[in-house]
Amino acid sequence: MSADIEFFAFVLMPFDKSFDDIYKLGIKETAIALGILAERVDEQNFSEGILERIYRQIEFADLIVADMTGQNPNVFYEVGFAHAKGKLCILLTQRADDIPFDLKHHRHIVYGSSIGRLRSLLAEEMAWAKDQVETIRSSRIKATLKDASGLLEKTKFIAWGTVDFKIDLHNETSNTSAEIDAIYFYSNKGWTLKQDGKECPSTDSDLPDFPARHFLTPPVRRLNKNSWAQLKFSARRVLATVLKGEELKDSYRVSGRSIIRLVTVEGNFDYEFPLDVALDEIPF
Repeated sequence: MSADIEFFAFVLMPFDKSFDDIYKLGIKETAIALGILAERVDEQNFSEGILERIYRQIEFADLIVADMTGQNPNVFYEVGFAHAKGKLCILLTQRADDIPFDLKHHRHIVYGSSIGRLRSLLAEEMAWAKDQVETIRSSRIKATLKDASGLLEKTKFIAWGTVDFKIDLHNETSNTSAEIDAIYFYSNKGWTLKQDGKECPSTDSDLPDFPARHFLTPPVRRLNKNSWAQLKFSARRVLATVLKGEELKDSYRVSGRSIIRLVTVEGNFDYEFPLDVALDEIPF
């Protein structure tokens, strides 16, 4: 794979003829229309072992597209490797049951037997992924949700949930990043954010899908080449209320998506994160 490719999607799927049309018509043609090079390992020329090649291509790729249909163990293992490397992944499947429960909050497409449906939905997801990569390249900052853990607190009639966030900010380039003036976290209404023990200011959002935005103080103003910083904050809200005679649950899940916006002297850069957190009560 040439290093001068602008956007490269590496495709993981079973090596079976029944997937040929899905790959050629559903994935590859969709990618070409968006100016994306999509390839499987079996159409590349290489001298190293096939597993080594797959791992190197995963690391090199801007995007991973993986067909999870049939729960192929090789594909599952390779997707796990891609997630461990922090890669953008789009998961495909003909049946929803093929996506493991702990991966359902990741971006995925259930296309059934329709290549037309696959093309339509994949075009949207690939366009999103390309935009995310352009954000990283322009800002010279890669934002990764390192950890999101939850805690449940209950009174007799109210359950409160707190999610602690850790977001890694990496500059993996050889140039200094854009200077960060502010960071916004976008959410639904009802969330209260705290950073370093202090409540964060919030206001109405300027993004249509997120009613509220919260101000966060950047951990650093800029990232030098090959440097790293971590953004930490917590978000708290009421998860449930009950009337007399009803009972609260011992566990709740918070799932969906959120956006972090870096406000810089070079423009605004948005990073989207999937969120799926179990909030359990700690017994005392």
